Amino acid sequence: MTEAKKIKLVLENGSIFYGKSFGYLKSISGEVVFNTAMTGYPESLTDPSYKGQILVSTYPLIGNYGVPSNQKENGIPKFYESEQIHVNGLIVSDYSFEYSHWNATDSLDKWLKQEKVPGIYGIDTRSLTKLLRDKGPLLGKIITEEQDVDYYNPDKDNLAAQVSTPEKIVYGKGKHKILLVDTGAKYNILRCLLRRDTTIIRVPWDYDFAKEEYDAIMLSNGPGNPAMYQTTINNIRKALKEEKPIFGICLGNQLLGIAAGGSTQKLKYGHRAHNHPVKQVGNNTCYITSQNHGFILDTESLGEDWEPLFINMNDGTNEGIRHKKKPFFSTQFHPEASSGPTDTEFLFDDFIKLIETSKKANS
Repeated sequence: MTEAKKIKLVLENGSIFYGKSFGYLKSISGEVVFNTAMTGYPESLTDPSYKGQILVSTYPLIGNYGVPSNQKENGIPKFYESEQIHVNGLIVSDYSFEYSHWNATDSLDKWLKQEKVPGIYGIDTRSLTKLLRDKGPLLGKIITEEQDVDYYNPDKDNLAAQVSTPEKIVYGKGKHKILLVDTGAKYNILRCLLRRDTTIIRVPWDYDFAKEEYDAIMLSNGPGNPAMYQTTINNIRKALKEEKPIFGICLGNQLLGIAAGGSTQKLKYGHRAHNHPVKQVGNNTCYITSQNHGFILDTESLGEDWEPLFINMNDGTNEGIRHKKKPFFSTQFHPEASSGPTDTEFLFDDFIKLIETSKKANS
């Protein structure tokens, strides 16, 4: 193993952290955010919701179980959330150059090199995380000795256009036809739906889906500022005039809320972890959820036909909404979470039940 080159992380507030390079050696910039998950770095790195961001892992040792193969099932990678790494860079405390796992086919270092994504280790991630908890997400850049770069704010770009499917794709041959509006969909959404006897029509973020035949709509997760996606919001507004079920996840929750007349705001900290407690409104049931978002829906801005469905028990923010009469609901967390937890995957079953009820009512 050759000696790692020294590089540094520079934040917009002037803070500098020195470390060593792994992965692809280049200078990059983005919004610096942290994730507290203990496992699941292959899934996190390929999550389109991280587009434009530099990811800090608070778990101290990363790379010890390598990365899995790109084996495909039903036309999509079996172990990843998309076809490529979406983070701009990765920051860890200690990188393990030796990996061991029954499912591993390569090292994280080699995978990052192949995807041309830089990593930096030897960083005091506890100190960095405390700083981000105090200041909120900061713009930052990983800089090599040879090249500096400008700061980059991903909230100013239409990131969904960069991560969405460029064309309509159909998966499965099930009895329930789901139209998936892809604003950066994680592949485990597709897996969860395909296990439930569905046909999925995956369409681009700006697709006019009014011309499609479908039984229900799934609004996917995705990156960035929801206010950037007015075309998607306008299409959802048209769908709200119908009676067909709608299920939104993460960004889909925000877009559904805006289409219903609500507004969103950026969180100071963002929610990125596998362990957020969320309570269902109307009972005392609490679930442990996986989350990855920087914006939140303001439920006070919604009309009287809508109500909160879930609430975050850490900070009281909205974690989902539902229509009081029509079969529309959404969650801010990820019921399809991979690598877990799977406490709320039952919501896909609830979605299917709404579809079956809707089809019977219109038959």
